Amino acid sequence: MSLPVDVRIDRETPVPLYHQLAEQLSAAIARGDLQPGDAFENEVAMAERLGLSRPTVRRAIQELVGQGLLLRRRGLGTRVAGRQIHRRAELTSLYDDLRRAGSGDPHTEVLVHEVVTDEVASTAMGLPADTPLLRLVRLRRDGDRPLAILQNWLPPAYSDLTREQLEHDGLYALLRARGGKPVVAHQRIGARPPTAAERKHLSLTPSQPVLTMTRTAFDAVGGPVEYGDHCYRAQDYSIEVMLDER
Repeated sequence: MSLPVDVRIDRETPVPLYHQLAEQLSAAIARGDLQPGDAFENEVAMAERLGLSRPTVRRAIQELVGQGLLLRRRGLGTRVAGRQIHRRAELTSLYDDLRRAGSGDPHTEVLVHEVVTDEVASTAMGLPADTPLLRLVRLRRDGDRPLAILQNWLPPAYSDLTREQLEHDGLYALLRARGGKPVVAHQRIGARPPTAAERKHLSLTPSQPVLTMTRTAFDAVGGPVEYGDHCYRAQDYSIEVMLDER
């Protein structure tokens, strides 16, 4: 049996009705009002309850299906999908995304914290190949659930970041506190089989892929902020991109 979600529609605002509905339903899922596997109210009942048209409700539900928040299966109806972390195409960190998704327990274990030279990372950031960089490898969890291995190289200006700070706060928050606000980045998304170390840390089998992301971020005046090479549990993570017609 599905539980109706408390929704307040404001017909005086210019915000489209379907968008108001989709945002409030998404927030209910993020809060845990609806749990993975729960049956979702059908569009006919929801339209009647809220005084909305069926096309409006159908479009809102389709928005959530497209975001991976709801699943539609023939014969089973619409149900809440298993929990994923959804990253929008914007300059945020995974720590930011977990907080925004309503997680109360993002946890970081620093696996590597060392100063190195790395030609690939330096070149990506436009620095001389022999520049000393702070290399970080962190395991990010949501509670006890492993989500990602985050590898970053930082310019000398941020080499004073400590293990303790990185285990307590998100990297981007720490960079912003030092004036290193990322405002533009080049990012590449991919997928591949996990390495042995990744399988161990992320609790994966050899057949389960990892989602990969490399990112080079710069500040408002074009100064390098970070180079990252990350991998995520593909079944627990997705990327959202908004497209428009030019």
